[in-house]
Amino acid sequence: MTAAQRTAGHLATAGRRSPAPGPGASELIFADLGASLFASLPRTDQRRRGEAYLRGLLGARGRKSIRNIAAQTGGPAAEQSLHHFVAASPWAWGPVRRELAHYVARAAPPQAWVVRPMTIPKVGDNSVGVERRFCPAARQVLNSQQAVGVWAAAPDLAVPVGWRLHLSGAWLDDPARRRQAGIPDSVTEESWGECAVEAFTGMTRGWGLPVRPVVLDAREADTLAALPRLRAVGVPVLARVGGCLRLTLSEPTLPGRGGTFTAQHIMAAARDLRRPVLWREGTPGAPLTARTAAARVGLPVARAVPGAPVRRREMLLLGIGDGSDRAGRWPAELWLTDLLNVPPAALLRLTRLPARVDRDFHEIGDRVGLRDFAGRSFGGWHRHTTLASAAHAVVALTRRIEGGGAAGDARLDRVS
Repeated sequence: MTAAQRTAGHLATAGRRSPAPGPGASELIFADLGASLFASLPRTDQRRRGEAYLRGLLGARGRKSIRNIAAQTGGPAAEQSLHHFVAASPWAWGPVRRELAHYVARAAPPQAWVVRPMTIPKVGDNSVGVERRFCPAARQVLNSQQAVGVWAAAPDLAVPVGWRLHLSGAWLDDPARRRQAGIPDSVTEESWGECAVEAFTGMTRGWGLPVRPVVLDAREADTLAALPRLRAVGVPVLARVGGCLRLTLSEPTLPGRGGTFTAQHIMAAARDLRRPVLWREGTPGAPLTARTAAARVGLPVARAVPGAPVRRREMLLLGIGDGSDRAGRWPAELWLTDLLNVPPAALLRLTRLPARVDRDFHEIGDRVGLRDFAGRSFGGWHRHTTLASAAHAVVALTRRIEGGGAAGDARLDRVS
């Protein structure tokens, strides 16, 4: 029985009898998750500090600095030991993340794995990976770290379970910087798209997690080019794309079959194929309306050998607009997927999951300190982010239970 089931049963039983002192949903989830999360840590003192750090992330107000975290569990006497536990202790974060991913998958089965970038503004240039770069979300150049998170996403909650820090050649080609930050020799330079794909494939390799579609933004060319690696591991993909992407039209109901057109042009031609779709967000409320159209297309794949014909993999191009017929608003979004036989309504619901991730990132992730690690080390960043992800899970699962979860008709259809 999962923590979610145990806690739900506890709350239901409590509602049928006189109030009595006892642990709330948050404490029950904390205890249950902590018992399995730190099982891979070899020493008792490490497990104890892991639980103290996790409790500090949940209880400290303001920025989740080591000092504020330690104040929740032991004051100044605990500060040094907790700092060492996160920044310098040799415990491996991979097994902890794997257990977190399995715990979340059992307690709140995901409908998709959403790959999302995370920008971490920084002052100074000592934190691992920090440099000045353009941030699309902020539309300006920021001094920041850049990372990619993999989120277990359902209509009513999203939890980060995997992370990859994006490191440029400025860090990886500098021996002094690598040594000071403790960057392993195995870490090599990647494009942003390669980093996004590796965040998922590296996390799931050998983890035995349930197969669900991967949903991500591939409007950048290098991200789109990296997508075949996801298919190589047998994972269905749903990627947001830009209107300028050129595709081969294979939809028999549209003129120009066999020709190459932009995604925007194809969806403009598919305007008369639009159908209204009723759907709900993760919280109960009135249904929303959207219009969708889908067309089969071919995505060019690199030649196996020079001079060989270009192979094209058949995919589905999905256009999404609002529920009206107003001119100039079609399509609002374009998505490309290899889920060829999934109804457009189910695909539409999957495309809404990144919004759920964004909401929970800002409402919970910042609250538990996902972006608050102030140390310099590569390992310290990963250990802190792993524990902050666990804290995020405690808050998200507690809210889900205490709020009753999503209404039955808000849940997504399984598509894999």
